[in-house]
Amino acid sequence: MILEHAILNVRPGESPAFLSALGEALPLISATEGFISLEVRPCLETPDRFVLLVKWQTLEAHTIGFRGSARYQQWRSLLHHFYDPFPVVEHYGDAVVTG
Repeated sequence: MILEHAILNVRPGESPAFLSALGEALPLISATEGFISLEVRPCLETPDRFVLLVKWQTLEAHTIGFRGSARYQQWRSLLHHFYDPFPVVEHYGDAVVTG
């Protein structure tokens, strides 16, 4: 399993609109083969900041399957204009320590 991670800094005051757009965008990503789950959690210390965590079966499910699809273009149109700055997306492998 691959864990995609990104810190989403939403433009001040636009979190309600962002969350609404995210709800609209969720079916686009979840329809991708290899998608497992998605979580978006608000930062308690910094308003309008969220962490995005997406679980994928493989790295290619995200980088090729989703990002190479027409659904990703719709995702971009719905969400990318909310970010300032644009997030760095990183991928992580299997857990080496669990508790």
